[in-house]
Amino acid sequence: MACDWPALKWSVEYLSSVLEDKPLRFRIGKRQTAKAPQFETQCCYAEATLSEFLAWTQGQPDAAIGPFSTSPYSQCWAYADYKYIAMLFEEESAMFQDVVWTDFGFPDRDGRDSTLWIGTEGANTPCHQDSYGCNLVLQVHGRKRWHLFPSEDTHCLYPTRIPYEESSVFSRVNVVNPDWNRFPAFAKASAHVVTLNPGQVLFVPRHWWHYVESIDPITVSINSWLEMDVDDEARVGEALTKTLVCALKSAPSPDNSDNWLNPTEVEATSHETNLRYLSLAVQSCLGKRKDLCNETLSVNPGAAVSSHTKRKRDTDGTTANKIGRKNHCEPPQFTFGPHLIPVPRKLDEQSASPGDKGGERCSCKHSDCSAPSNKLERHRCEKCSPSSSPERDSTNEAVLEEDKKEADTLTITTNDLLDCLLQPQVVSLVAKLLFDKQGTF
Repeated sequence: MACDWPALKWSVEYLSSVLEDKPLRFRIGKRQTAKAPQFETQCCYAEATLSEFLAWTQGQPDAAIGPFSTSPYSQCWAYADYKYIAMLFEEESAMFQDVVWTDFGFPDRDGRDSTLWIGTEGANTPCHQDSYGCNLVLQVHGRKRWHLFPSEDTHCLYPTRIPYEESSVFSRVNVVNPDWNRFPAFAKASAHVVTLNPGQVLFVPRHWWHYVESIDPITVSINSWLEMDVDDEARVGEALTKTLVCALKSAPSPDNSDNWLNPTEVEATSHETNLRYLSLAVQSCLGKRKDLCNETLSVNPGAAVSSHTKRKRDTDGTTANKIGRKNHCEPPQFTFGPHLIPVPRKLDEQSASPGDKGGERCSCKHSDCSAPSNKLERHRCEKCSPSSSPERDSTNEAVLEEDKKEADTLTITTNDLLDCLLQPQVVSLVAKLLFDKQGTF
């Protein structure tokens, strides 16, 4: 808990009095129950002051002619997300001290290293995985519900890099209303769901997937991303990803007319620029690896290159005593105090049958049939389809004809190709090959 933090007084009314006429960019989405995620590329945007935002949420007449005039409050939600406090309050620097990450073992981290999030009920961040570091989140006003999934569930969340945003891997699953027919493996994901109340702080471990939604009329949150040593290698993977995405999606092609670049990205950078960034990322990572090896040998000349020890972290969350190979580094040891409690795994849907969610169980009427009935494999229940019957022969002919038509119309899109090329294990392998090509271990 952070009940005594000065930042807890940051209601929207208070922030409006501080920022006065300074506009914020709001992302506006539809209140809907679709089975597909509502990505940021599908939202509209408005520049508005917090007083205009409040007028809209309260249904005041002025809102009918303001920046939210085309977005009825009953049909839409609004979200001022990713607002860097250092930029937002650059003329009110005293407010930086209202954010006290000191209580969690980071005395040099305050509002300057944090971002502000203001939203209405229904405002959400699509399910995604951050490529870098870990995350601390303070709930200031209202409540938010977090759906968290461990990194080992990645294959159940159908990752995609379209829309593309550096350091964010999106899920194609709407985790609160999933399409089980399209994403049957999601039934095996281990959801951890928690409602974050004002004064509570949530720690999101590295590479944990998360979907976040405001569940009160107005919510205010503050977060801080904490860097980690292993981010050096993650930056190589991100540089590689950006190079491939921009190269393939910038190529002339009818299927590249989609809105593939997330609004948080200013523009698609050139291939030359991306290759230069990739080269610098590889060079930086290799240089740090070399330094770590030299430090290891200087401390213990007889130590093997692959040896490693637990390392102490300084107040910035970075390594103070860098001994050992970075790709074998220990998880960071954060001081969170006696009130840290784990978010339990959601169990209410875990016991449901995969067959109820578009899984692999046979859907025929024979209770003892174990034949699969998913789309990737034809149903082969012998009781339903005896091996020798005229009806089955005619059915097989129709099926073969249908398969032939599907094969004739098969189209692989650029996004399909990227979904395969940018699987995490593929990116890791290519990064390793790049390191190996430079003659390193």
